[in-house]
Amino acid sequence: MPKFEPDARLVADSYPVTELPLCQLRLMDDARFPWLVLIPRRLNVSEVFELDASAQQQLWREATAVGRAMLGALGGDKLNIASLGNVVAQLHVHVIVRRREDAAWPAPVWGHGQAEAYDLDGLADMRARILAEVEGLDLASGQ
Repeated sequence: MPKFEPDARLVADSYPVTELPLCQLRLMDDARFPWLVLIPRRLNVSEVFELDASAQQQLWREATAVGRAMLGALGGDKLNIASLGNVVAQLHVHVIVRRREDAAWPAPVWGHGQAEAYDLDGLADMRARILAEVEGLDLASGQ
């Protein structure tokens, strides 16, 4: 049986954080934005409708619960949750905390300026903050 692997471009642009019931949670390597990616561990899926109903509900529970926790912990003015897949076809959902003073506001973060890679301390700090928030979530009910 083939093993799930995230698309190489997602791996190159992000860091693993943890495994959720359905998704692999990764931190995008752009310190300008608190930006996470959830990748359902399903083979050959590029669209949400290709997941069964239960997995679709779980994906939404995970995305909204993680987003709500991150917005609460990090503060922000808006939460963006999106699945585009125009460049990377493998199904993945972006969860981004936005602030009115961020570099791209109010436009999308995609294609705006150059990504600013995390330094080792910044990466460790952000990963620890995310884990602290995610560990307390009840992802079966989305709380």
